Amino acid sequence: MKKLLKVLKYILIAVLSIIVVGAGIFYFTKKSASNKNMKLLGGEAAVLNEKGIRFRDLNKNGKLDVYENPTAPIEARINDLIDQMTLEEKAGTMFVTMIGTTPKGEPMETPVLSTDPLVLMMSFALPSNSEMIARKKMNSFNILASLDAESMAKYANTIQKMAERTRLGIPITVATDPRHGTINNPGASLFTPAFSQWPSSLGLAATRDTVLVREFGDIARQEYRAVGIHLALHPMADLATEPRWARTNGTFGEDADLSAAMTKAYVLGFQGDSLQETSVACMTKHFSGGGPQKDGEDAHFPYGKEQVYPGNHFAYHVRPFTEGAFPAKTAQIMPYYGIPVGQTNEEVAFAFNKEIIGGLLRDSLNFKGVVCTDWNIITDSKIGEGRAWGVEDLSIKERVKKVLDAGCDQFGGEAIPGVIVELVNEGQIPEKRLDVSVKRILRDKFRLGLFYDPYVDEAKAVQIAGKEAFKEKGLRAQQKAAVLLKNEGILPLKKGTRIYVSGVEDVDVYTSFGEVVSSPSEADIIIARIRTPFDPRNDSFLESFFHQGRLYYNDEELEEIQGLIQQKPSVVVANLERPAILTPIDEEAKAVMADFGISDQVLAKLVFGEANPQGKMPFELPSSWEAVQKQLEDVPYDSENPLYPFGHGLSY
Repeated sequence: MKKLLKVLKYILIAVLSIIVVGAGIFYFTKKSASNKNMKLLGGEAAVLNEKGIRFRDLNKNGKLDVYENPTAPIEARINDLIDQMTLEEKAGTMFVTMIGTTPKGEPMETPVLSTDPLVLMMSFALPSNSEMIARKKMNSFNILASLDAESMAKYANTIQKMAERTRLGIPITVATDPRHGTINNPGASLFTPAFSQWPSSLGLAATRDTVLVREFGDIARQEYRAVGIHLALHPMADLATEPRWARTNGTFGEDADLSAAMTKAYVLGFQGDSLQETSVACMTKHFSGGGPQKDGEDAHFPYGKEQVYPGNHFAYHVRPFTEGAFPAKTAQIMPYYGIPVGQTNEEVAFAFNKEIIGGLLRDSLNFKGVVCTDWNIITDSKIGEGRAWGVEDLSIKERVKKVLDAGCDQFGGEAIPGVIVELVNEGQIPEKRLDVSVKRILRDKFRLGLFYDPYVDEAKAVQIAGKEAFKEKGLRAQQKAAVLLKNEGILPLKKGTRIYVSGVEDVDVYTSFGEVVSSPSEADIIIARIRTPFDPRNDSFLESFFHQGRLYYNDEELEEIQGLIQQKPSVVVANLERPAILTPIDEEAKAVMADFGISDQVLAKLVFGEANPQGKMPFELPSSWEAVQKQLEDVPYDSENPLYPFGHGLSY
């Protein structure tokens, strides 16, 4: 036994040594590559004056070029810049991908050991900042880190300075997934404490208040711009007609009219009436509607690649775009991953589908803006396989060509501009085709004022992001979004009521309203916060963040919840990421409330009557799992005998 332990000890030492040596080699290799990349960059752009015009000499030639001239028409500036760009620079412009940030707000150039799995993944999986900017000549990125406002602003300025030192000084468009909710999912949304906190899109829809939604967009715009973010990879105009879908939480619900109204207000809040230097551009997604997933499975994964229309409601899912996003002049559009089964002659995913992009979006609906694919539809990544649904057998080069032939402009989640260079050099794609897309991408950069000044005031960022007035409005929105589903005369509670609270994060908040006791037996009332059930799936890093599958509480979960609320009269508050089946819980509780991202501070005010619930359900709640399974994926409010219908909501 001692000999075995000794052998195992030596094996462990050997394995650890290999890991340490390997990590060291990897570190120094990346460090050396980073140094070489930085040497490719030139000097910074001087600020000059010519004929009374102040400009940044981005190409460092000592004179005022048309594209550098802030007084010249945008189209003239675009044409001048296109004429100066090399094939490699055009190809680089056609990609936008994740970019790594250290916890201190510095460019991720070498591996960083971290207990945060997202930071660790970025550290080892992503190319360095300098490689993408200096060598691949890319100038659009989406950031994943959730840092304090000053660090985010510092980082944005650092990479803009790096971009300024490239040959033509093309500024970086910094993009992000939603950051103003409470959900953290690297594939969909990013919890960012530095910003004001608002309800989810479902909660915004529950308010039925387009003025409030536009105000949210305006506040989020200010916070984004303060830290150097210019492009919102949202809103989601998809319809949640399939209740099992993992991304329901990011939608405005299942009704096309409601979603259209919310989408329009949302985009107007971020962009204003037209895209300008103070705007944040919106990349509305996912055309032509990503909600009707077969059996509710998400298209991020191979088992969810099919979008189906058993109710023949394809046109219904397009309406939030035609009646919401397009009237608001959304700058950009993102198609989803799925294959629109039976809707086109070719069974391929949206971004590869010429009938969807070139025919419907470009020709029929006359969309002139940027169309960017969803992330990683071409190549495999460290967090999942390439989602080339319907064209899995094509080579990487063939996939890229098919996307361009379909009419898309930019590739999300990819960093392979060399493939486009090869396609042009081989005569498979004319360079003029690239010019069409690059002009669209550059047009937004010019309209957003990035060529004039892409930098932010780091000290001012702290004053704007998360300022008290913004936080207060976010809390009011949370309050307005709460939906009172049931009330058997128990709410509002009287001040001083003895309460037992479960599932809350901030117990102390409730002590200023009632007497918080340590056990149900001591309480007059139980307040229980619960979450939407799901089937945990952990086959990949990304999959673990998507809450999919069942909407019913299993026996163990139900036993725990019912075992609590049966002890005393209870108020159950359900956080609804998706339409949970609350039927057995509803039967036991005296009051039931739906929340879509609500702090304990706001909830306490609601249950004790300092605020009145006003929200209306953005989707219906099914009464049983059998009813869910009978629903048609593309049809709204078709659940048999729903527990609570779409639009339901009580007040005191």
